This record gives sequence, structure tokens and C-alpha cells, in this order.
Amino acid sequence: MEGLRPVTNTPPTGFAGKAKFYGRMALDLQVWTVYRDLRRFLPGVRGRVLDVGCGQSPYRFLLDPASTEYVGVDILDADKFDYDNPEIVPFDGEHLPFPDDHFDAVICTEVLEHVLHFQNLVDEMYRVMRNGAEAIVTVPWSARYHYVPYDFYRYTPSSLRTMFTEFQTCTIAPRGTDISVIASKLVVLWFRNLLPSRRAQLLFVPLWVATGPLLAIAVVIARICTLAGAGSTDDPLGYTIWVRK
Repeated sequence: MEGLRPVTNTPPTGFAGKAKFYGRMALDLQVWTVYRDLRRFLPGVRGRVLDVGCGQSPYRFLLDPASTEYVGVDILDADKFDYDNPEIVPFDGEHLPFPDDHFDAVICTEVLEHVLHFQNLVDEMYRVMRNGAEAIVTVPWSARYHYVPYDFYRYTPSSLRTMFTEFQTCTIAPRGTDISVIASKLVVLWFRNLLPSRRAQLLFVPLWVATGPLLAIAVVIARICTLAGAGSTDDPLGYTIWVRK
């Protein structure tokens, strides 16, 4: 059984939605670094946009609705990932139900590690993109085993270049450094012990509550180091891939 299942990534709609979204951005360095890269890319996108493995479409709000047409796809049994989005187009996880050269941009965030035959999906994204279309893809590197048993891979930059070799251009950038990885692990450790799965561990909950300020300091340091590029990028939180067909 999964000890600490990931919190669902939902859009910032309404007061509760915004509190959850931006509260998570404050503590979840993995999601924060994904958001930073998407915030650089999505506002400038125009035309028809495909969001592969979209879940609850948490980043759709970054697109300009006046100049984009958004299409989100996800698997039929997305409820296994705690998602229920009635607006999605269902697919089998590998074959996109769209014609060739159909989209001007593609988004795929933290999905490929859950796809057993990942190259099939990458090739499908290439197929449905128009010539000149761009895509942004993110994958984790230093991340715990999650959504068990539907977590299959961690990708190195070498493997990512091979996966996206058909694209005209491919840029791979690390998200965060080993310092942000350490802080991210501390966040998981803190929450796992704050919400223990065994009764005996409840005795230590006050201790973990008391260490909360230390955790906040670690997260602030990690964010500063991430922005400043301090630390080693050989062991990042994950990678962002920008490609053009």
C-alpha cells in the first residue's frame, strides 16, 4: 500500500481551490518547478492545444481562452489516480484519437513515468502536432514511488534525447538541484510522520509539529537555491523538455 499518496493537482478555482493550489506551490517543490516552466510557455501559446494526461486540467488557466482551443485527454480509469474530469476526451493511454497534424501545441506534465509503452505515446504526440508546433513535457527524476503500481520509469537526459529524436529541436532542462531535492524529501518525511499510518507513531506527532518552522526554512532555502541555480543539476527534481516538430 502507498504510504503517502500524492495530493491531486487541481486548478485554482474558487477560494478553496486557490488555497489548495497555491498552498501546494509553497511546499511542493516538484509541482512548483513544473508550474514555473509552464508559466513561461503557456501564455504565449496560440491555436489548438492538446493536454495529454490532463487530470483535472490544473494549468489550463494559464492559456488565453480567446486565442486557444483546449483539448484534454486522459485514460478511462483516471480515478485510479484520484481524478474525475468530465470534460476530457478518453483514450487508451497510448493512441491519441485525433488526425495527423491537428494541434499547434501539446502539454504533457508528469505523465510519461506512468506509461508502460512510453515511446508509443511520444510518437503519437509527434503525429498529431502540426509542422512547427511546440510541446512542453515534464518528467520527475527524484520522486518517490507513487500511484502504485502505475509508476514505471525515471528518465535520464540521455534517454529523453532518444525518445524525442524525431523532433526538429529538443531542449532538456533540469528542474531544481540536489538542494531542492533534499528539501523535497524533508517535506515528504514531515507529512508522512504528521499523518502516520500506524497508531504507535501518533505519539511522535507533536514532535513533528514542533519541527514545522525548520521545514519552512528548508523550503525557503531550496526555493532561493533553485532560483539562483545553486547546487548540482546532476540530481534534480525532474526535467522539462521543450520540443518543436
